[in-house]
Amino acid sequence: MAWQAGCWLWSKSQECYVQLVEEHDLWQIPYCTVLGSNEPDTFCLPKHDLAETGPNWHKTPFGLSYIATAARIANAQSEGDLLSPLEANVIPLPHQLKALRKAFSHSQIRYLFADEVGLGKTIEAGLVIRELKLRRMAKRILVCAPKGLVSQWLSEMLQHFNETFHLVQPGDYKSIDSHENIWTRYDQVVCSIDSIKPIEYRKGWTTKQLHAYNKTRFDDVLAAGWDLIIIDEAHRLGGSTDQVARFKLGQGLADAAPYLLLLSATPHQGKTDAFHRLLSLLDEKAFPDVSSVTKERVQPYVVRTEKSHAINAEGARLFNQRQTELIPVSWGEHHKLQRQLYEAVTDYIRDGYNQAKAKRQNAIGFLMILMQRLVSSSSRAIAKTLSKRLEALEANQLQAEIEFSDDWDDLDGQSQIDDLVQNSSSGLANEKQEVSFLLSLAEQCIAQEVDAKAEALLSWIYRLQQSEQDPNLKVLVFTEFVPTQQMLAQYLSERGISVVCLNGSMDLQERKQVQQDFAGQTRVLISTDAGGEGLNLQFCHVVVNYDMPWNPMRVEQRIGRVDRIGQPFVVKALNFVLENTAEHRVRDVLEDKLQIILDEFGVDKTSDVLDSSASNHVFDELFMTQVLDPAKLDHELAKALEILRDNAQEKRQQDALFGGDIPLQLDEYKNALNHPMPYWVEQMVSSFLHWQKALGKPASINRNAKGFLDITWPDGSTSNNVTFSGKQAQQTTNVNLLTLEEPKVSELLQKLAPWVPSMPIPQIRLTQLPSGTSGFWSLWRISLTSNQNNASRYLPLYCNSDGRYFAAASSRIWEAICQLEFDVLQGAISDDITGPSVIPMLESIAQREGEALFNTLHNEYLIELEREVSKAEFSFEARRRAIERIGLSEVKQYRLRQLELEQIAWNDNISNQRQVFPQLQLMLAVEIVG
Repeated sequence: MAWQAGCWLWSKSQECYVQLVEEHDLWQIPYCTVLGSNEPDTFCLPKHDLAETGPNWHKTPFGLSYIATAARIANAQSEGDLLSPLEANVIPLPHQLKALRKAFSHSQIRYLFADEVGLGKTIEAGLVIRELKLRRMAKRILVCAPKGLVSQWLSEMLQHFNETFHLVQPGDYKSIDSHENIWTRYDQVVCSIDSIKPIEYRKGWTTKQLHAYNKTRFDDVLAAGWDLIIIDEAHRLGGSTDQVARFKLGQGLADAAPYLLLLSATPHQGKTDAFHRLLSLLDEKAFPDVSSVTKERVQPYVVRTEKSHAINAEGARLFNQRQTELIPVSWGEHHKLQRQLYEAVTDYIRDGYNQAKAKRQNAIGFLMILMQRLVSSSSRAIAKTLSKRLEALEANQLQAEIEFSDDWDDLDGQSQIDDLVQNSSSGLANEKQEVSFLLSLAEQCIAQEVDAKAEALLSWIYRLQQSEQDPNLKVLVFTEFVPTQQMLAQYLSERGISVVCLNGSMDLQERKQVQQDFAGQTRVLISTDAGGEGLNLQFCHVVVNYDMPWNPMRVEQRIGRVDRIGQPFVVKALNFVLENTAEHRVRDVLEDKLQIILDEFGVDKTSDVLDSSASNHVFDELFMTQVLDPAKLDHELAKALEILRDNAQEKRQQDALFGGDIPLQLDEYKNALNHPMPYWVEQMVSSFLHWQKALGKPASINRNAKGFLDITWPDGSTSNNVTFSGKQAQQTTNVNLLTLEEPKVSELLQKLAPWVPSMPIPQIRLTQLPSGTSGFWSLWRISLTSNQNNASRYLPLYCNSDGRYFAAASSRIWEAICQLEFDVLQGAISDDITGPSVIPMLESIAQREGEALFNTLHNEYLIELEREVSKAEFSFEARRRAIERIGLSEVKQYRLRQLELEQIAWNDNISNQRQVFPQLQLMLAVEIVG
């Protein structure tokens, strides 16, 4: 039997209707070329696979309900309804939901998440990961973070989102086949930023060795085919120039995935050129040069919330005001050696710093700065460094002046001193003798005296636990240096106080164990700055800065370890400083002056004027001036305050640059968290399985004794003890959460086939609506297609027998069909005469009512397109200005011609993209009998 081209046939193997394009009978092999209802390309099927009719939706209420519910889910997705907050193990806060909503407001998901420290940027990134996966937009995901944060990413993704990521470390490279790309082993990977940074030179290495090193670390990671790349602490990629390794790494990663998230609480850092480089990673066309860094251009790419504006689910402020107190610690009669050591080391530093400055020996200068901080930290800290310095002087192993890396300022004091002592340049005049004397004095201090600040710390711990009536009060103690950490741990432990330590030399497992111990019975955690990176310690609210970093921004970062979301108490920060020292004198006057600047500019946090990378050097100069020549302190202080005032002004400009986001209203927030999507997905699956069971498939869905669902799919496979509710999954162990990410569930949306002319129209009776309701109800898919985009919406239409359309009833009947609030009138199916006469009437109404919906799709498409046009035109103009500055006329003219040709080609492509095509497809049609 011959079929006519264009007719709809049922494919037994595909289990869907296909449209016949052409029949073939070549060399005694009969087959047909067909077009799937949702397929752009034709394909071939054997003729015996095709039949004139198949299992139509109207034979059971479940078939109709399945199509109606699947269409409703698809419509909600296309309208931008968010799915991930409904099934994560963490309930997002309003600002986190705002970040997610903005991330999916455009098709190009490339953003800078710039919330302040402690506001949960990791959670925001996790929500984006889940949303992309639920929409089946991403599978392969790479997270690049500083070394100290990789364990936090692994644990938070598992704890809050049930996402397993695999840590890939440099050591893994040694154990693999040189031809294997290790980055393709896992779909979800976390690695440290520096482990994949390319190098251009290493002493003693051949070109071949450099190539092999870069291949496994840089080239292979870029070639691994990622869908989404997330870079934490992304401001580190800005670099001092566009030639540094970290920026080159950023450029490579930015080009290696269509979706990109940059995370940084301090993205600007007072350097517009570095900030521009960071933004260019998101969109090179939108930010071709520094002049493009304007509020209008930046705002669409940045999501930022400040702590002062963050609210909880009830609309109350999320963070309490913290209490900070400067604690001067005096030397008593039993601390004479310590006072003598401080003064002697300060004399040595004064002489050494002046010599280094005269000879332009930067390494020695930095070593002297760190020595001054060490002697203020503890006797043991300065003794350890003096000992290493003496060993180097006696062995004559001092090397040439070291080169400071681009990330030198990011290192903590311990890392800097280790680097300098190992690599510092030639000794100073008479230095060996002087260092030997100082070391002897330091060892006397250690043997005969207890550090004054250690005694003060113990006294304050007792005082605090009494005032707060908590004998098990937890205290987080920060120090810059490991020897001080070791001394304090020994001192407190000997006095019956349980202690754990954390520093940058510990591996991930050790860090994890320390955090678990502190969360348990241990009372005191002593951490260095490198060790404290990435800590979430909301269960502790007392921070002691045992020694004070010269840059107060470091103090802010330390306090941020406990001043985080979920902190129920007022955070107390105690800042220890030795009385009548250079550090005490500078800090005493500096804090008062700094507060004046904060009040002047309406800034409520010191970090707002200290997040500039230049601040370190400002404070180095300030403190060293007090050491070298106290009479000049006022002059240096005035200079420093002027820089900080400029930073405050810069902060205002940054606020204006990032501002403009419309805050998420509380009712929007609550509606998003209470979205019925999980119920809809369950309804869709249930209706589909009941429909398949009615067709004779081994499908079932039943509630078990535990109150969860056991599912048998049509192919015979099973899913047991499942729920569709994320909230239920959060509260229960040993239950499996089914979401749209599950292939068997998402496939139900992808199989959504349109109505075909061979289907007669079923008659139904609504059970929950007025009995007099009668007429026709239909569901239409309205689509916009172009050579760059496809978008769809669904339109329900109810009209009475006279063809009069009722908008409100259309949606209510859609709901009723999804909810199975109807009966199919068996034996009362409209015949072939009714169908052909009704469908044209319904299509006429759909064309009339659906035009506005198509225009909405068209306008959304044009807005996105004009955004791309604006970016590209701005980029072309910026490149043209750059070419105009070329001095050689021939080179200039050649490049201008090349640019013009490129722009012509681009204009042609844009013209093609402006052409769009509407489509109108019938998905369901029923006759409602009153």
